[in-house]
Amino acid sequence: MKAETLAFIDVETTGLDPEKHEIIQLACVLAKQTPRTGKGPEISLLEEFELKIAPTRLHDAEPEALRINGFNEMEWMFAIDLKNAMEHFAKKAKGAVMVAHNLTFDDAFIQKAFKSTGVENTLYFQKLDTLSIAFAQHYNRGDIDKYSLRYLCEVYGVKNERAHTALADTKALFEVYKKMMGA
Repeated sequence: MKAETLAFIDVETTGLDPEKHEIIQLACVLAKQTPRTGKGPEISLLEEFELKIAPTRLHDAEPEALRINGFNEMEWMFAIDLKNAMEHFAKKAKGAVMVAHNLTFDDAFIQKAFKSTGVENTLYFQKLDTLSIAFAQHYNRGDIDKYSLRYLCEVYGVKNERAHTALADTKALFEVYKKMMGA
């Protein structure tokens, strides 16, 4: 895992249930990790991208999810379909270790999207959850009792001015991870 590219990922969705709701944004920050003696790895940005994905079942969407994610039909006018998005993602992130905050949520939607489109999942089989890493690192700190990305951004001094947009959250996650790893 130490030699693999890292794919920091965030999805924005039309709700919380991957069986009912859809991905409407997928963002990825690809990064190289280089081991260093006595320190965390050096982590350098390779590429970043964001895909707006055209929903096909807006009637199933939770209005609150659309509000939080800032969905509006005008901004999604040129969104691509899910299959094209997953093909692009699979090509770019091939062999990379998925890193997400609250990995279970993002991974459930990603796996469902791969399955429903028939696109091969090319990600490395192991994954990293920054929520779990933060919990383990800060368990004994009395001043930290939350592990949301928003709160960790505050703890580590990372700005995320466009929270709940996939690319902004992914960039913030990348910076938080680097700080957690001493990179």
